[in-house]
Amino acid sequence: MPVTPPDDTLRTIGYAALQPGPRLLVMGGVHGDETCGTAGIERVRAELDGGTLTLRRGQLTMVPVANPLARRRLQREGERNLNRSFQPRTAPVDYEDHLTNLLCPLIDRHEVLLDLHSFESQGEAFAMIGPRDNTGTLEPFGRADEEGRLARALGTPTVVEGWLDIYAAGLAQRAGGAAPTADEIAYGCGTNEYIRSRGGYGVTLECGQHRDPAAPGVAWRAIRRTLALLGMAELPPELADEPPPAPPRLLRLASVTDRLHAGDRFVREWATFDAVSAGEPIGHRHDGALLVAPGDGFIVFPNARALPGSEWFYFATLSERRLG
Repeated sequence: MPVTPPDDTLRTIGYAALQPGPRLLVMGGVHGDETCGTAGIERVRAELDGGTLTLRRGQLTMVPVANPLARRRLQREGERNLNRSFQPRTAPVDYEDHLTNLLCPLIDRHEVLLDLHSFESQGEAFAMIGPRDNTGTLEPFGRADEEGRLARALGTPTVVEGWLDIYAAGLAQRAGGAAPTADEIAYGCGTNEYIRSRGGYGVTLECGQHRDPAAPGVAWRAIRRTLALLGMAELPPELADEPPPAPPRLLRLASVTDRLHAGDRFVREWATFDAVSAGEPIGHRHDGALLVAPGDGFIVFPNARALPGSEWFYFATLSERRLG
C-alpha cells in the first residue's frame, strides 16, 4: 500500500457575502481522473476574483481537487475510493481516511452540496439524486423537494435516483440473499449520503465522459445555475438568455449485475442510457450463458474493464417521480 504523504494539503476556496443566505459547497476531483469539476470551479473562482461575478448572499466554498494524491496520479483513487465509506475516522489508516477527516467537518458547515464528477463510458451528462422523503432505516430524508429542484435546475436531460437502494440490494445479492450489515451499507455512502445524514441535501452531477471537451463547461454552468437557484448570484447573460431547461427524464436504478469472471463480455460497446428492450442480449458470461435485459429500460454505468466481483452494469427503468 502506498505511504500517505505526510505533507499533503487540501485547498479550499471560500467566499462569504455580507447578507445571510444558503451555505453551498461545490466539490471537484473526488476521483483523480475526473478533471472537469476542477476546471469549472477554477472558472467560477476567476469570475469572483475578477469581479464579473458577485456573491450577493450566503456562503460559497469550493474544493477544486478533493483528492490531491489521486489527481497527481491522474487515476480514480489514491489509496482507495474517496467516495465510499465517507465518514469521519477516529484512527485514520489510509490517505482517503485523512481526507474524509478534513472534508466531513467542511460538509457539516454547509447545507447544500454540488459534487462534480465524470465517467468512463460514452454518454451524456446526468444528475443523481437521493431518496424520496422517508423515515426508513436505510437513508431517512426530508428534503427531497429541494434536492429535486436543484437537479432539475442543472439542465441535464436525465436524472437518476435509487443509488443506495440498489447498492444494498447488490450486497444482498452477493451474499446469497442475506441482509447487509450496517458497516457494509456504510461503505456505499459517499459525499451526498453524508450531507443528507447531517440534515442537508446534495446532487451529484456527472458532467460527461472524462475526456469530453464539453464537460468543463457543463460543470461551470451547473455551479452558476445552482448559485442562481439559491438566490446567491445572478445568471451570466449567456445563461440568462437561454430558454429554461426542459424537464428531465427521471430514471430509477432497478438492478445491478456484477462481472464474475475476466471472460465475461458485453455483446457490444454500451453507453450509459442506451435503451434496451425486454429480452435483448446485453452480455455473455465466460461459460457462454447469455445475459438479457429483464425488461424495457436503460443500461447505466457499463464498465467493460470492471474487475471480477465488482459492478459490471446497472439497469434502470423510467420513474414516475416528479422533481420538486
